[in-house]
Amino acid sequence: MAPRREQKVLVIVLAGGEGKRLMPLTADRAKPAVPFGGIYRLIDFALSNVVNSGYRQIVVLTQYKSHSLDRHITKTWRMSTMLGGYVAAIPAQQRMGKEWYMGSADAIYQSLNTIRDEKPDIVAVLGADHVYRMDFSQMIDQHRETGAGVTVSAIRQPISLAPEFGVIEVDPEQTTKILRFREKPTDAVGLPDAPHEVLASMGNYVFDADVLVDAVTRDATLEGSRHDMGGDIVPAFVAQNDAYVYDFKNNHVEGATDRDRGYWRDVGTLDSYYEANMDLVNIHPVFNLYNYSWPLLTSYASMPPAKFVHGHHNRFGEALNSIVSPGTVISGARITGSVVSPRVRVHSYTEVSDSVIMDNVQIGRSCQIRRTIIDKDVVVPEGTSIGFDHDHDRARGFVVTDSGLVVIGKEQTVTP
Repeated sequence: MAPRREQKVLVIVLAGGEGKRLMPLTADRAKPAVPFGGIYRLIDFALSNVVNSGYRQIVVLTQYKSHSLDRHITKTWRMSTMLGGYVAAIPAQQRMGKEWYMGSADAIYQSLNTIRDEKPDIVAVLGADHVYRMDFSQMIDQHRETGAGVTVSAIRQPISLAPEFGVIEVDPEQTTKILRFREKPTDAVGLPDAPHEVLASMGNYVFDADVLVDAVTRDATLEGSRHDMGGDIVPAFVAQNDAYVYDFKNNHVEGATDRDRGYWRDVGTLDSYYEANMDLVNIHPVFNLYNYSWPLLTSYASMPPAKFVHGHHNRFGEALNSIVSPGTVISGARITGSVVSPRVRVHSYTEVSDSVIMDNVQIGRSCQIRRTIIDKDVVVPEGTSIGFDHDHDRARGFVVTDSGLVVIGKEQTVTP
């Protein structure tokens, strides 16, 4: 095996997900393109981790309603070509036939030209829609040291949550080796050093390049395969006694705090997406955006700073325990416990609490908004109340989750 300095790493980011459980936020965009935390897109977290880890050759495989995602990558993720860096968005190309991607493994199989063209030694295959910080070089180092066929990153979760994840069971004598990989088991076995915990797959994988090519090529011919990385490829390596796990608790990111070290969230549902946004606005945030040693990278159009105006005659012009993005004007309104994206305008006597407001939303005077996600380009008329009467919210066509979270889709018409 070549020394590390000569090891060439290609990163493949799987970004074709439809994200049905995030509807209506994914009605007009792929899940990795969903805005998050005011100025970011979900894919920015995976790409920031890759770049901060020192890897510069990245392909993003897209499929479902990819225009918004493609545009974001093209405008934001540009690196110096002089040093060979690039982030390339690659749509489904039907290179192997007339079918679209039939699963994550099939997406790689249909895009094997990217591996053959780049000729890497190692390929890291990552999900595009989780919120976390991770130094992938440490996972790749372990992969090389063990000589694994595949290395799967995993995070410790309470055993009670095992039915929500793909669960990894390890060899008690060699705790980096995977004995079993099961999807959402109800009878999960706890870890040897922590019987109350299990290892849940994070959806990130590392392979030697030739091993990955062989695996997805073989899988493409198997009848009955779902052509899925977690459902088919990894179990095949487990059956060959050649699958290893990388425990996320061993990952050390520069600048991490005791509070946000090891943070990882799968924002696959409206409630989990909302809760992850709320993690950002605490006085001591559960996930710290202000780690300048491991920055979260993105880009947005040139905009003026946020502005807060009016502070008399019962007009507040203030934001408390909130994130307020550039280009926003809080005009005589009060924002509490909320994430406010760029170019939002909130008018006098309005109160917004515990909400996520996306780009270019206009909120009129004397509105009351609570526990609501409002997608882009929505106009909220004067005197509107949202989040207080859920029957009325549903009658107006808003989505209301079982927890009482209200969600308004992009450009959706809102009536008082």
